Amino acid sequence: MNHYETVFILNPVLSEDQIKETVKKYEDFLVSNGAKMVSKENWGLKKLAYPIQNKKSGFYHLFEYQVAGEVINPLEVEFRRDERFYALFNSSVR
Repeated sequence: MNHYETVFILNPVLSEDQIKETVKKYEDFLVSNGAKMVSKENWGLKKLAYPIQNKKSGFYHLFEYQVAGEVINPLEVEFRRDERFYALFNSSVR
């Protein structure tokens, strides 16, 4: 299993419940695909470096986890299909 960090940004107009639901959806996706969650962090509402979809801020979240490499592409597909999602940054931690 490889060690990964994923930072994702959610739409700033989401309610607290919608944010929690979305974060849980992706955590459940990872766990159901064999991931071991190391940590989760809610960085809150932050200003974006540049506008995305005409928005200047977004809710940032960090997942740190261990999973087989073949799970990363399906995870990215799941994120990109979700309209609540703005951006995704995956990195392998060594």
